[in-house]
Amino acid sequence: MADKYVPQEIEPRWAERWENDQLYRSVADPNRPKFYAMTMLPYPSGDLHIGHWYAMTPSDARARWLRMRGYNVLFPMGFDAFGLPAENAAIQRNIHPKIWTYKNINNMRRQMRTMGTIFDWKREAVSSDPEYYRWTQWFFLQLYKHGLAYRQHAAVDFCPNCNTTLAREQVWGDDRHCERCGTPVIKKELEQWFFSTTKYAEELMNHDTINWPERVKLMQANWVGRSEGAHVTFRTEQGDAITVFTTRPDTLWGATFMVLAPEHPLVEKITTDQCRADVEAYISAAARKSEIDRTAEGREKTGVFTGGYAINPVNQERIPIWVADYVLISYGSGAIMAVPAHDQRDFEFARKYDLPIRIVIQPDGASDLDPAKMTESWPGEGIMVNSGQFTGTPAYYAADGKKNEAVGIVTAWLEKQGIGQGAVNYRLRDWLISRQRYWGAPIPMIYCDRCGVVPVNEKDLPILLPDDVDFKPTGESPLKHHEGFLNTSCPQCGGPAKRETDTMDTFMCSSWYQYRYLSPNYDGGPFDPEEGAYWLPVDQYTGGIEHATMHLMYTRFFTKAMRDSGSFANVAAIAQGMGRADANHLFDEPMLALYNQGMILGEPRDGDIIAAYGKFDGQKLIAQHIRVIAATAAPADAAVVGEVMGRKELTLDVITSDGRSVVVETDEKTTFDVPRVGSGAAVENIIYHLDVEKMSKSKGNVVAPDELVAEYGADTVRAYLMFAFEWSQGGPWDSKSIQGTVRWLYDIWEIVNTAAPVGNPDPKAERNLRRKVQQTVKKVSDGLETFGFNTAVASLMALRNALKSTIQAKNVSRAVWNESIETLLLLMAPFTPFITEELWGRTGHRYSIHNQSWPTYNAEIAAEEEITLVVQVNGKVRERIMVAADISEDEAIRLALESEGVLRHLNGVTPKKVIYITARGMVNIVV
Repeated sequence: MADKYVPQEIEPRWAERWENDQLYRSVADPNRPKFYAMTMLPYPSGDLHIGHWYAMTPSDARARWLRMRGYNVLFPMGFDAFGLPAENAAIQRNIHPKIWTYKNINNMRRQMRTMGTIFDWKREAVSSDPEYYRWTQWFFLQLYKHGLAYRQHAAVDFCPNCNTTLAREQVWGDDRHCERCGTPVIKKELEQWFFSTTKYAEELMNHDTINWPERVKLMQANWVGRSEGAHVTFRTEQGDAITVFTTRPDTLWGATFMVLAPEHPLVEKITTDQCRADVEAYISAAARKSEIDRTAEGREKTGVFTGGYAINPVNQERIPIWVADYVLISYGSGAIMAVPAHDQRDFEFARKYDLPIRIVIQPDGASDLDPAKMTESWPGEGIMVNSGQFTGTPAYYAADGKKNEAVGIVTAWLEKQGIGQGAVNYRLRDWLISRQRYWGAPIPMIYCDRCGVVPVNEKDLPILLPDDVDFKPTGESPLKHHEGFLNTSCPQCGGPAKRETDTMDTFMCSSWYQYRYLSPNYDGGPFDPEEGAYWLPVDQYTGGIEHATMHLMYTRFFTKAMRDSGSFANVAAIAQGMGRADANHLFDEPMLALYNQGMILGEPRDGDIIAAYGKFDGQKLIAQHIRVIAATAAPADAAVVGEVMGRKELTLDVITSDGRSVVVETDEKTTFDVPRVGSGAAVENIIYHLDVEKMSKSKGNVVAPDELVAEYGADTVRAYLMFAFEWSQGGPWDSKSIQGTVRWLYDIWEIVNTAAPVGNPDPKAERNLRRKVQQTVKKVSDGLETFGFNTAVASLMALRNALKSTIQAKNVSRAVWNESIETLLLLMAPFTPFITEELWGRTGHRYSIHNQSWPTYNAEIAAEEEITLVVQVNGKVRERIMVAADISEDEAIRLALESEGVLRHLNGVTPKKVIYITARGMVNIVV
């Protein structure tokens, strides 16, 4: 073997050995405690980028640590292989999505093996494999059988670029763009398949039994959007019912008009002939606007009168019905009661169209509100007025801001009168799962003229995706034009029938992959019940917070729906036989704990060349045009050519090639030419270019792990990613600072391969080294427990320094040195598996280090012999004294009061109080 550290030789050799030995094979064993760890599976885009490594390798280190602690660890991996990106990439390259996808999977699988992870590849699951999507289709049928899958004609979000419908969660931003391609989303009327996620709204808001980040819980709760109030029924003069939901039924007496969404089905019926032309023109204009445009804050409210009237059920008043685009058919019933005195949107609308404003809540202790003098609505609390029998009722919220006593009183009265009902409303909408694209799991439904909509027989699954399809997007499913796929026979009557040609949203595939990992080759169901009874649920899940309201919501819905379907009742029975106390709760939640890692950003672009043109006085340039150039040379005709060193507001500091410092000022007339950002009269374009960005191929700032591994080795990349960033935060990549991690591993190699520094053993030196080792055991263990990988690796680097000092001093025995080296390697093993395996063998230990037990922390050895006693006088540090760690309170106070620094500041004054804080080694003196 080589005498020097050559990771390029060591790492492939051990990777092959581990795989041949199936070292990391996970086998269910009811006699051992299990730990099911998962990190979010990747989409096979072609190459792993450094962000994949950042997500996977710290998770792997923690799984390794748990394994060394005696847990039977399952840490699998797979590929979320269906979806639009593969289809779009295939279209661009004129190859089949299947060829593109599986080529990428093979490459990414190869790259993952270089990481040194403990992925059990025997459990790999690929969502585009027929053996996988057979069960995706089976799950669809279970949801359909239990009334949780239905087909409905609806106005749906549609991406005109991807030519497919989108779930609400896939429409991003205030400008409502497609989360995949960024194209503005439009509405389209289509017959689509939905899952009834709203039936689980209450459960999806409840996170009491899972250890998930508070931010994710809040995001999901806000997405579900629970609000309490009442449904109230108004009637048109023709007798048609218009039901509205209101959170403030105590303001019903202030409803002076109603507003319907332009798409509301009653609009055509109630519109009079005199108003019809105006209403139809308004509806046509509204159809060309996005929901964001229609509901934007500050946008002037518009509307048109229908000529129709409704009766306010609480006071029998005749109130006009308007159509306005700020009311959406997609939220609630598409109708509102307008209370302009107490709702700002209604107030602005009423002012514009001179509609009545009636005060029904007067603020307590304030002068009476006067509709004629109001400049804005009063949405707050107070006393009910002009409200019939309820006038004088307090309308105040409880301390938690959630309960208004008047709301309950009025709701009870509405129910008694038969004109309203207490209700809970949700912002959450049912999950639209139909996609008009090719590369996805076919929906297993059949349409028969005689029998209607018929599910495919389970014995006929999977419904295979045909390969010979023209998959270029047209707005219709490509499968609609494949006669062999489309035409079939009805499972009920045997007559001619047509298949459903839409495919499923790929989030359906990733909603259940944690189950397929258990037994990817099992043919009797989505997973082997014996495996499920042992491994489920997932103990720890890691991944990005960007999935909070999509994947993480969908997988929770899916698990709960399957629990209620009874599909896995046998799993609970087997788990009970294993003695599991939680046997009846295996499907309450998919993942018991969640941790969100941060994101690796592109490297900062400070240092780019700036070429500025304008009026130059030697120290300052008033720029007329600026070019930022990511190159080594710039135009000679520019007035200022140099490197950007800093920036603030509308100025840039530039260092020119001859070392001069120049300030470049810009104004609104300055034009900019900034790479990959575009031009525009704003210095923010340069700031955006220079600031760090999310890594992506489109931005050209991806760091390729293969190149780093080839140069430094996988252990270095793993350790650097865990050392340089706080895992929950992430940060910008720094190609220079990785050298510190390189040096650390070379130092470790030299330290371990150095003969034991036995000279004249010094008992104190030995105690100090053993103490440092045990303190490192504690810090590394705590870091792995709390996902503080950076502090764990930092403590290992500090131990390296102590060992180097010991080599120079030659003052410990062989036994103490060997004990220290053995513990060092065990502590490093989760972070740097290759080098530690190599050095473990070189130090005479049996293969493999990864089958060894985690070091046991010895608090007695770790305890300091001396501590620094900090002495404060009136809150300011006046003295620091080295004392024995077990110093008594009396002795600590005596030394503090007799110390020179304290005596000087007391200046003969007797202290009023002296306090000794043992845990902090501190004496506080108050005078």
